[in-house]
Amino acid sequence: LPLSPKHEFEVAMTCEGCSGAVTRVLNKLGDVKFEIDLPKKLVWIESDKDVDVLMETLKKCGKEVKYNGTK
Repeated sequence: LPLSPKHEFEVAMTCEGCSGAVTRVLNKLGDVKFEIDLPKKLVWIESDKDVDVLMETLKKCGKEVKYNGTK
């Protein structure tokens, strides 16, 4: 199977609570693999879902989100 693209997002996370919120919304979305780097404020998401969908999902945390492209 082809690998899903890996998208890099910058999310203004400042604490464990923020990264926990990101984890919750992404798990709820389902069918995504993700990694969170809290010190660097980065979230990598492997998914076939549309970038807009991923972006809207991350924004549910109430944090500023920036898309850095695929890696």
